[in-house]
Amino acid sequence: MTSSSPSSARAAEPSKPSSPPFPWVGLIALAAGTFLSVTGEMIPTGLLPEMSTSLGVTESQIGLLVSVFAFTVVLSSTALIHLTRRIPRHALLVTVIVVLGVSTGLGALAPNYELLVATRVLGGLAHGVFWAVVGAYAGHLVPKEQLARAVSVTIAGGTLAFVLGVPLSTALGHALGWRLAFGVLAAAMLLGAVVVWWKLPPVGREESHAAASGATGRDPSIVPVAIVCIAVGVIMAGHYAFYTYIAPFLIGEVGVPAGQLSILLLVYGVAGAIGLILTGSVFARRATTGLFVALTVSAAMVSVLALSAGWLPGALVAFFLWGTAFGMLPPLMQTRLLHAASPRIRDTANAFYTTAFNTGIGGGSALGALLLAEIGLGVLPWVYVCLAVVATSLLAADVLRTRRRESV
Repeated sequence: MTSSSPSSARAAEPSKPSSPPFPWVGLIALAAGTFLSVTGEMIPTGLLPEMSTSLGVTESQIGLLVSVFAFTVVLSSTALIHLTRRIPRHALLVTVIVVLGVSTGLGALAPNYELLVATRVLGGLAHGVFWAVVGAYAGHLVPKEQLARAVSVTIAGGTLAFVLGVPLSTALGHALGWRLAFGVLAAAMLLGAVVVWWKLPPVGREESHAAASGATGRDPSIVPVAIVCIAVGVIMAGHYAFYTYIAPFLIGEVGVPAGQLSILLLVYGVAGAIGLILTGSVFARRATTGLFVALTVSAAMVSVLALSAGWLPGALVAFFLWGTAFGMLPPLMQTRLLHAASPRIRDTANAFYTTAFNTGIGGGSALGALLLAEIGLGVLPWVYVCLAVVATSLLAADVLRTRRRESV
């Protein structure tokens, strides 16, 4: 009678392929680029009074700098990605971060509003290419089972921009002038380009781009993808119609002292980071539930903020909870998109999502500028609430439609 030891039996078993190590360093480099890019896009929002006084224009005109940036992304990114399709992705990312740094530095030196607008156009061109490349880059670094985690790390850079980037830029601009804030950010972008060049592993060009671009409407997932894209455009429009002008709203309507504005924006950013953590923990397996919770809570808290003029404690609590709820929305919307899109149109879906996102940013800040000039600050939070209801209704209809199809 023979026997074999457990160790020899285990040795005879074929070993399971192990997942490659998670590329933390490369993804953190991507997140750093995301942090700098989003900070560059949003830096005017905290410096509206200083910039308008310095350049001799209205605060609504300064707010339009965000619209110019976003609409440049919308109008140029698809064509620029086509033109740069033969350039290695690593080199392209480094180049566009350098261009972002140069445009921000030129903005610091702009002697008038018109030239500042031109620098924002240049920055928007680079920003659009950056996001189009970053959207797929993480997928080259990890296998499919690690994709959601990798995307979360990359998105965290954008959240951190609201936690640290915009508040620190605002504080620096208040203390030493908006031009110095732009200059420091420009230097950080150039340093960030060096970090990305050094730490981000090169990858091949997107092989499936042509196939994805050729996906037709016969794909059954095109309708839910379109609904998600429309919904994200709507909610971003509502958010930026209000948030672009949050500095004058908090000072003029709520009664926040101007010297405490940067601290309050930092608190809002921290709240957004808490929302991101909640997304990855509490709602990791319940993304649809989390999405509706975030939309509902954000609309409710903005309503409270609008009604709490003169009641500073209530306004501050509502502001914090709004930041927490809104911090959950970008990753949950992205998760909804990935669930909706079939593999063959995922790249195309991501491109449309980015376009819708930036259309919402640009359209929202432009809408906010118009309403601010014609009606006043008090109407802006209600724009957010109304558009949040529209986005929630679209997504709810899509969820019901999907469940009805699955039950057949």
